[in-house]
Amino acid sequence: MTLTRRFALGGLLTLTATTVLGGSPLTAPAPPLRPEGLQGPMRLGDAAGGASDLVARANVSGQTSVILIDPATGETLDQFSPMTALPPASVAKTATALYALETLGRDFVFDTTLIATGPVSEGTLSGDLILAGSGDPTMDTDDLLDLSRQLAATGIRRITGRFLIWDGALPYAAEIEPGQMDHLGYNPSVSGLNLNYNRVFFEWAKQGSGFTVRMDARSEKVSPAVSVARMQVVDRDAPVYTYAENGDFDDWTVSKAALNDNGGYWLPVRHPGLYCGDVLRTLAAADGVTLPVAERMSAPASGQVIATVRSAPLIDIAKDCLKYSTNLVAESIGLKATAVRSSTPRSIAESAGDLNDWVLARTGSAITLHDHCGLSGASRCSSASLAQMLAAPNVSDLLEPILKTIPLTDDKGNRITGPTEVKAKTGTLNFASTLAGYIHCQSGRTLAFAIMSADLDKRQSAIDSNAEIPAGARSWAGRARRLQQGLLQHWGAVY
Repeated sequence: MTLTRRFALGGLLTLTATTVLGGSPLTAPAPPLRPEGLQGPMRLGDAAGGASDLVARANVSGQTSVILIDPATGETLDQFSPMTALPPASVAKTATALYALETLGRDFVFDTTLIATGPVSEGTLSGDLILAGSGDPTMDTDDLLDLSRQLAATGIRRITGRFLIWDGALPYAAEIEPGQMDHLGYNPSVSGLNLNYNRVFFEWAKQGSGFTVRMDARSEKVSPAVSVARMQVVDRDAPVYTYAENGDFDDWTVSKAALNDNGGYWLPVRHPGLYCGDVLRTLAAADGVTLPVAERMSAPASGQVIATVRSAPLIDIAKDCLKYSTNLVAESIGLKATAVRSSTPRSIAESAGDLNDWVLARTGSAITLHDHCGLSGASRCSSASLAQMLAAPNVSDLLEPILKTIPLTDDKGNRITGPTEVKAKTGTLNFASTLAGYIHCQSGRTLAFAIMSADLDKRQSAIDSNAEIPAGARSWAGRARRLQQGLLQHWGAVY
């Protein structure tokens, strides 16, 4: 099995954790774009009166907030309850991308380094070896393999001191949004050292009456075993997974009844810095370098840099973040921007507060985000505030080229070809659906829009039920997306 960094974002390590081997039931899929057999009461093109008529026909329970703005004139062309504040979900990532790009610059890169604190003689480093991160959210095992080979090329074969990790460039968070199920891969930890989007691969295979299990940090080139995350198969029907923090170890159990003969699943890592150190130690051993077990250090590293790997430019990271809606990436680039603008924030929530203040000063738009990725259901903004941000001077020049194209579809879900083009960001939580961006209309005008729907009562019931996919969530999301399609197609033709 091979895993490229881009495939990791688009497949195995998507916003939603996904079973990739063996057809196991251990999945947390996002609602599909169009559930099969969905027959809503609204047919596209039926309404000619704009947002009010389309919302009335859409049969989307809860509240909806819609606005269409001409950035050239500031004129509001269409609207429905535009000031109603609802959860933006992953559309929050547009604000984060703008914040990071304008603060750090398009060409900013994250560095991850190996630092030696003493001299090298006859293959021995007399001192400590430090693995120091700057917050790169995209580092994978192949990058650590590169560091290991650079280390071996220096001639170092052993060290007299400690193997240390510095992960304090960003504040540590055990998970992005507390209170969610422990095994959800889209809610990992965050730190100044991140690896494989802070997920570890759990693989199992039937052997006699039991199972063999393996936890590894697989990548395109290698699959090193991991010791800081451990798994035990237990005889029970439910829950599927349990998690316990045991010092520096992540201890998992999985229901034997839930496993097929063989399969695999990406699980979140709660100690990403130690995870990086664990994997690099294994890779270095294969390259002939003996390192002790990694330890965390509490102060920034100093010494001689002997190996470095760098991320892609920020503009590419931000584009992939918006395309694949990767929560860890949004948190990391948002936290990094805050750290550069002022000082390292104490928490994700504190940094999100700085982001809110910056958006207000930069665009005049008032938003209330509690994180940088939109995973928090407590975040709120209105369609008017989202569209105002998108329509602010020079914002479209930066954001539109990195937004993904949203295809227009007919009532059967088939793509529609034509002159209307939409570049936007989607956002989905249980019983919350948002779409915001830019529409190039048939007339040639480019307009900014935001469409938000949420049923907050059903969201709360879903949270209370502790269900990954609550009853009715998929059909509700399907109706919300059909409303979005109806609005986009109406606007494209009329304006």
